[in-house]
Formats: sequence, C-alpha cells, structure tokens
Amino acid sequence: MEVLHIFGFISALIIGISLGLIGGGGSILAVPVLAYLFSVNEKVATAYSLFIVGASALVGGWKQHLKGYVDWRTAIVFGVPAIIGVTLVRHYLVPILPDVLFQIGDFEFTRRMGMFGLFAFLMIPAAFSMLKNKTEALGKSGGEVRYNYPLILVEGLLVGGITGLIGAGGGFLIIPALVILANVEMKVAVGTSLIIIAIKSLMGFFLGDAFTMDIDWQFLLIFTSLSFLGIFIGSYASNYINGEKLKKGFGYFILVMAVFIFYMEFFISH
Repeated sequence: MEVLHIFGFISALIIGISLGLIGGGGSILAVPVLAYLFSVNEKVATAYSLFIVGASALVGGWKQHLKGYVDWRTAIVFGVPAIIGVTLVRHYLVPILPDVLFQIGDFEFTRRMGMFGLFAFLMIPAAFSMLKNKTEALGKSGGEVRYNYPLILVEGLLVGGITGLIGAGGGFLIIPALVILANVEMKVAVGTSLIIIAIKSLMGFFLGDAFTMDIDWQFLLIFTSLSFLGIFIGSYASNYINGEKLKKGFGYFILVMAVFIFYMEFFISH
C-alpha cells in the first residue's frame, strides 16, 4: 500500500471524527481526499463522495431523528426535487461532459477544472457557515411550518444539480432554505437537512453512477466504514471537547483546502 493511500484512509477516519464532533461538514473533504491521495478522476471522485456523504448523513440524520429534530414531511417535500436534480445530472449530464469544456488560445478549460473549480468555490460559503456563531445563524422559532412550493421546487432542483456536479451535500444551502422557505426552526432544519442530504446523495449515486460506471465496492465500503468508525469516535469525544471551537477551526481549514484545490487545478495542473 502506498504512503498516500495510508494517509487517505487515515483521512477517511478523520472525516468521520469531524462529523461526530461537530455534526457536519467533514464529508466535504471526501472529494479532495479521493482526488489527491487516491488519484481518482473527477467523475469517480464525485460519485464516490455522493455515497460517502449520503451514508454519513444517514447516520447523523438518524441520530437527530432519535432526538426529535427531523421533520419527515419537510424532508420529503424538499427531498423529491433534490433527488430529481441530482439524478438527472449524474445519469445524463456528467457522462456526456467532454474532457475539454472550452478552449481559449492555448488554454484548455477541462471538465476536471470545471467540476473541482465549482467545488472549491462552494467550499467558501460552506466554510463561512461553520465560522458563524450560533447566535448569528438563521432561524427563529416560527411556529407553524408552511411551504413555498414553487421556490422549494426550484431550490431543490438547483441544490440537487449542484450536489450531482460536485459530490457534496450542500447543507449550507439547504438549512437556510428550510428556515426561509418552510419556516422550520433551526435545530429541526439542521436535522432535517441531514436526511435530505442522505436521500438525495444516495439516490443520485444509485440511480445515476451505479448504472454509468464501474464501482470499486471494496474500496468504497472500506473508506465509508472508516468514516463510520470515526463518527462513533467523534461522538464519544464530543462529550469532552468543545465542538463549537473545533467547528470554527474546521471552517478555516476548509477555506485553506478551497485555495489548495484552486491552486492545484488552475496553476499546477495547467
């Protein structure tokens, strides 16, 4: 086993630990770990990430359900258009994307640049959402849950499509949408978003990628199992560690990773 692969599997454990400690965000590292430590191409990296993100979110979402913080009706209302969006992108769009999206003179803008560039760009608001204090977060108890169905449909398709392209859950987009478009209380929005992420990510993977590419199930299940182990380690450690301080530190780390991906894809690779 190569040294980079060892670091990769250690990173899988760290992803899970971060999820267990701070309740989210760790799975956003799955794509860069797969791409740079296992040399997986952009199509496969985003596909595998969907499975890892979905499975991890399912564990976290179930824990939130046991605490009473999941609104299943809202999860279905938001989840259906998101599933449609991610499935359409993974099954129909990603397989037909050319290696070179466009060319200007000697500069070639590749599919990898497009997918990873968008991923790195969206890591920035994801990081800032982790840097906010709880008091700065969206969400007041709004009483009765109500739905703005047209906007929910558009938002679900958009978030699902973005998830399909970059292989990340998009919780930083879903949580504000639940609060604003459905009047969901913040704690419930967080728990419900995990269920939405789990459903759309896993459905996108199984309805899209499982039919269009060869999956290395042994590798994928080992990586995901290490993440699960990390979740339980992190959950136990959260009883003794201040998760909010760690969350801010992890937010800064994600910002650094975004810059690293931009540098690798647009300067080193080119």
